[in-house]
Amino acid sequence: MGLTLLSNVVQNFINENINFSVSKLALQKNPFPEIEWIQIISQIESKAKAKDKLPTWFAASDIIYPSKISVEQTSSEKTAAYKSSLIEGETLIDLTGGFGVDDYYFSKKFKTVTHCEINEQLSQVVQNNFKSLDVKNIVCKAGDSLNILKENTLNYSWIYVDPSRRNDSKGKVFMLEDCLPSIPENLDFYFDKAEKILIKTAPLLDFTAGLNELKNVKKIHVVALENEVKELLWELHKGYEGSPEICTANIVKDKVDTFSFIMGEQNSSFIYDVPLKYLYEPNSAIMKSGGFEEIASQFKLSKLHKHSHLYTSESLIDFPGRVFEIENCFQYNKSNMSAYLKNTQANVTVRNFPETVENIRKKWKIKDGGNKYSFFTTDFLENKIVIICTKV
Repeated sequence: MGLTLLSNVVQNFINENINFSVSKLALQKNPFPEIEWIQIISQIESKAKAKDKLPTWFAASDIIYPSKISVEQTSSEKTAAYKSSLIEGETLIDLTGGFGVDDYYFSKKFKTVTHCEINEQLSQVVQNNFKSLDVKNIVCKAGDSLNILKENTLNYSWIYVDPSRRNDSKGKVFMLEDCLPSIPENLDFYFDKAEKILIKTAPLLDFTAGLNELKNVKKIHVVALENEVKELLWELHKGYEGSPEICTANIVKDKVDTFSFIMGEQNSSFIYDVPLKYLYEPNSAIMKSGGFEEIASQFKLSKLHKHSHLYTSESLIDFPGRVFEIENCFQYNKSNMSAYLKNTQANVTVRNFPETVENIRKKWKIKDGGNKYSFFTTDFLENKIVIICTKV
């Protein structure tokens, strides 16, 4: 029997070279002439990429990986696990299965999961990997998911779809009508097959643009990992006509910071104030959500300025974002900068301020890093101010 990627000797070679330079490895002679050298190199490159992002796959035996780019584009295990915490039911069909990370976690919440993948070779790879991972309730189907839906009479508890943002004629796209499959075009048909739909989109998609293309949106989830927004999840319920709930989640280490509000509801139960004892900077998921007044209202914080999106209080509270203790606050001018920040080391952040971080560093000779944090912003009296603080 000829060697394959899953042969013990090939797998051992892949594991032994996981930390070796791929560019240098590519120049070496192929020790396994029966297999294309580029395939082995690709496995090493992709598995190395999966070490932190997909630890379950990395630790398992007999796993075949797609290209490094596919591994980079797939959901991380942490975001997939969070996604699976949002929905449950009897059956789910994933119309754009890809490498199957989301479905692995969905399979823990559903009795049966159907993985659709238009690339037949990738579908076979995923089927092999689910077997290696001992997952028995995922059915893999190769082919166009629209045809798969049309050719069966089944109805599902949920449809999940992560449309491709690569369009043959338009290149990289973000509007849903330009993605593949086109969700707006097929939405009515999808609702014939399931009353609940979960759609994953790029974080760049604007809420208003998405709502204009969709209907029956009950929730929009903004999911960040270590304070970097990774994806938007649009939860559609057939017949729902109310305002959507905006749900934010920032996955950090062993916890998830969440915050939610109803889109469009007026929140005026907060005041504007000068910097007090503590300064609060919302995490990136909240910043993407646009809930700037809601965060002040719910956490009973004062806002520095309508457009600064920084908050303050006299007493310390638990907050979904960075928290600082204020040491000094002064108006931005030459004498104050010379006295307090010039030729020092500090982390620099600008919020609603006319100068860039790079310009400020160069102008006042401020070195990056250290334990001191400086916020250049505008207060509600329209004064340009600098807040010096330390992280709590």
